[in-house]
Amino acid sequence: MAALVATEVAASPDPAEAAETAEAAELSRVLSRMLPGLEADSKLGRRRALEALQRTLEAARPEAPDGDPAAAAAAFQGPWARLLLPRLLRCLADPAEGCRALAVHLLDLGLRRAARPRDALPRLLPALAARLAGPEPARRPPPEVCEELRLALVQLLHLAVRLSGAALAPHLDDAVRVLRCTLLDPFAAVRRESCECAAGLARATPDHFHMQSESLIGPLMQSISHQHWKVRVAVIEATGTVIQFGSGKSVDDVLPHFAQRLFDDVPQVRQAVARVVGGWLLHLRDRYSFLHKLIPLLLSSLDDEIPEIACEAAGLWEQVGLRWQMENEEDLKDKLDFAGPPPAHHPSPGSRPGLGCRELVFRNLSKILPAICHDITDWVVATRVKSAQLLAVLLLHAEGHITQHLEPVLRTLLHACADEEKAVVRSCTRSAELIGTFVSPEVFLKLILSMLRKSPSPSGLLVFASIIRGCPREALRPHVKVIAVELAHAHICQGSENVQEALAELAAVESMDGSQDLFRAHVGALLERLAASHRDWTGHSMGFLQFDVVLAHSGPALGEALPQLVPILRSCLQPARDPPMRLKLFSTLSGLLLGARETVDSQGQFHGYLDTLIKDIFVPNLQWHAGRTAAAIRTAAVSCLWALVSSGVLSDEQIQEVQEMLMPQILTTLEEDSQMTRLISCRIINVFLKTSDGVIDADKFIKIYPELLKRLDDVSNEVRLAATTSLVTWLERVGNEAGKCYYQSNIQHLYRELLVYLDDPESAIQDAVLEALKAGSVLFPDLLVREMEAVLHKHRSPTHCEQLLQHLQALPPAP
Repeated sequence: MAALVATEVAASPDPAEAAETAEAAELSRVLSRMLPGLEADSKLGRRRALEALQRTLEAARPEAPDGDPAAAAAAFQGPWARLLLPRLLRCLADPAEGCRALAVHLLDLGLRRAARPRDALPRLLPALAARLAGPEPARRPPPEVCEELRLALVQLLHLAVRLSGAALAPHLDDAVRVLRCTLLDPFAAVRRESCECAAGLARATPDHFHMQSESLIGPLMQSISHQHWKVRVAVIEATGTVIQFGSGKSVDDVLPHFAQRLFDDVPQVRQAVARVVGGWLLHLRDRYSFLHKLIPLLLSSLDDEIPEIACEAAGLWEQVGLRWQMENEEDLKDKLDFAGPPPAHHPSPGSRPGLGCRELVFRNLSKILPAICHDITDWVVATRVKSAQLLAVLLLHAEGHITQHLEPVLRTLLHACADEEKAVVRSCTRSAELIGTFVSPEVFLKLILSMLRKSPSPSGLLVFASIIRGCPREALRPHVKVIAVELAHAHICQGSENVQEALAELAAVESMDGSQDLFRAHVGALLERLAASHRDWTGHSMGFLQFDVVLAHSGPALGEALPQLVPILRSCLQPARDPPMRLKLFSTLSGLLLGARETVDSQGQFHGYLDTLIKDIFVPNLQWHAGRTAAAIRTAAVSCLWALVSSGVLSDEQIQEVQEMLMPQILTTLEEDSQMTRLISCRIINVFLKTSDGVIDADKFIKIYPELLKRLDDVSNEVRLAATTSLVTWLERVGNEAGKCYYQSNIQHLYRELLVYLDDPESAIQDAVLEALKAGSVLFPDLLVREMEAVLHKHRSPTHCEQLLQHLQALPPAP
């Protein structure tokens, strides 16, 4: 009997199931009539079939007759999965764009109506990958050419992620392959939707996503600098979620890009960075490994120019400190139980950072400071400004712990306070004040005074003044005398800054007409005073800097002070002295010699010191020594010599004296690596040859032209032209010699070599060599004709040889 009852019960259908089955059967019947139209040959036929399907699905009641939405979804599931889904997926590849758009819309509608949308994933994900990624997403454009359809397809993927959740895990490969392509899509809206989809995918599959997350970081970072700020914000937010639910290994790849976005012109982008970094510091699983890298990014936002961003960053930082404090409560037990008040001279005791925040900075400061000290000298102004601001924030948190990092911080501040950017200097003086507040005077005085003794500078004094300003008076009082004594030293208090204004004021007090009269009255006594210490000078010595100022501004007064001036120059320019000082002094001396009549020779007495200048200054500094520094000094000395011989202050006889003493050294400098040295040396030799009167020693004279001839192979055309000009002068000089026959073999060799360069690829060199040969043709014209005939057939063009031959034919016959 029981079996009979059970059989009857089983045989009698449930009314709800029957209704569901009937509805599904009716829908299947309706769809079956429409689906063949999707296979029509004509585009219009396929489109009409899709439109009919759209009307049917949109007109169908979303609920079953009894009002149960689950029953309606269950009734839709069968026909959807069996009949509609496969055909709509095939329509995604329809040649007609309108048909593809209708297919995407119907797929969206079907996923929302179906009871088990996850069942569509095995077919849907490969189809989406085929349309959006193709076989090689990194190399080919996606098969779907319409950007609006690509956006709709990514939205469809995002919908599938939301509806399917963890069921997407087996299909992560396809989903990630799609996103790697669409994150780089040319259409900005596609990139934004892809970012949201990537974040949704990470949240939906937390147990599996870490295996694929790293492959999304590359495309995300390529989009983080997109021209649309909304895309940049979406990328930053998506990156935060991808790393939060993915692999922490990607943090190192992302942080440089995030740091650049802190300089973004759009506030929303900077705000997104602060939110994501703050979220990582609060929730990232491996955050303790990245604290020293994440903390600077969040703290940099505390000084954002938009108050709302700075306020939000401060709130996030406070939460980070409280969470770290709670997680490390046992380690901080003593500090929490015996917490003292803020330091008496704390700059903002009411808003002192919490213990967790202070401890986080202190424990990571040794890892953060080197990067800050490096970036504060960066060539980009914005980087320097941001780094200087961050340094002040770090020091405010570190408080007394600054002491163990004081030396590198002071070195950085001394350098940064010389910055031309006022914002950098302003932040650095703030940092110096904090050092004065939190560090004992015994400690900071020992370091800062030592630095000032070694290299006094305006920036060093500015840092020192700021430290003193931040130091409590009662703590500083016992050290006032030491500070005053150090500041009174000449190398500190006698700086050369603002010298023009000071000289003008002093001249006014003395009732003199400008600084020139002032120097004329006092330059002798001033040089005598400087002479007392000149043997100890270096390029950074205050005495040398003052001497350089005297040389640059004394003008005609120098001509009256040669007895005091020349001994100092001779001593300071010896090869054993400081190279930077010698370079600077040669540069200043060159300027004086170029205008010698208005400076050192204003009284016409300079010639009396010429011998000292040549023998004791030029000769030792033109000697060859190995190294770049020595080469730079030779270049400076050659430039100075050129200023002397081209100034017009020397007579021909005096230039002749210079030539006799310095010609061997100048011939040597023709081989220098410096193009400028070689060029100036050629010009000096030309002046020597032009102004040499009387008989020249033949053996010395013959040694000149081979060195000049070598310069015709120089890499610089300017040097080649200068060497050719000097050869012209040399040939003219031979023509003035009574015994020119003595030079015949040398002239023949020179003819032969110059004829080679007459066919040079550079037309300017050809023209210059032609002029040289014309100048030398009067010496041995028949010899030149024979040499020219021997090489004429080798020249690419006979033009210049013919011009030279015409010139030779026009010469008067030899007597």
